[in-house]
Amino acid sequence: MLAATRKKRIKDLLTEKKSVTVSELSDKFNVTEETIRRDLNALHKEGALIRTHGGAFIQEGTLNEINYNLRETDHIENKRIIGKKCAQYVQNGDSIFLDSSTTASFVAEAIRKKRITVLTDSLKIANMLSTENDIHLIVTGGEFSPRSNSFIGTGNLMSLNQYYVDSAFISCRYVSMENHITDSNDNLALIRQKIIERSNKTFLIADYSKFDKTSFYHICNFDCIYAIVTDKPLRPEWHSELEKYNVIINDVE
Repeated sequence: MLAATRKKRIKDLLTEKKSVTVSELSDKFNVTEETIRRDLNALHKEGALIRTHGGAFIQEGTLNEINYNLRETDHIENKRIIGKKCAQYVQNGDSIFLDSSTTASFVAEAIRKKRITVLTDSLKIANMLSTENDIHLIVTGGEFSPRSNSFIGTGNLMSLNQYYVDSAFISCRYVSMENHITDSNDNLALIRQKIIERSNKTFLIADYSKFDKTSFYHICNFDCIYAIVTDKPLRPEWHSELEKYNVIINDVE
């Protein structure tokens, strides 16, 4: 197969699936992973996709769920900034919920030495905090989803009904002034909706790439959110919009 033909088929596949890994493309086209990396790098230079360690993804479309392993290596420094900011809102003795987003894992990293209770549906966060003696760790039930690296389904929702937390730190796929907070996965959206009901304060943690777009499933409106924590200053229009809902904005590095 010619390189040009293969790259076109990769773009077609991305249009359908929104994200791909190097290993799956290597198997699909029966070429080396190094060949696929060259193809993806070339397509990235053309602006056809966003390259990340282990694969690539695109932002287009409302049904845009990206594999956890690909999201994990995207915007790392931005997420680390958000994690450190969130730690300022957590005091010893607090109970908090951390969702299964990759951004929440950086919050977990930033608060791991505090004396708190952490409720989470994330396998990565559970593993990360399992060795911390001062953290009372609770993991939700449910079916494990490798794609989101989290526990989902009715078992998860039922277990969340047992708890209330001081603060919930949740992410989303996209956030816009018109449609507020949305997600690409209805399972994750339902979990986030449930924990909003069970928390005194909900913090939306979202890096700059999530703003001004809309995804498939509505999570909530801004009036459900206590604060938005992000990594870069938002435009004045965003400040004006969020002031209507009394949302605190932490967008200064």
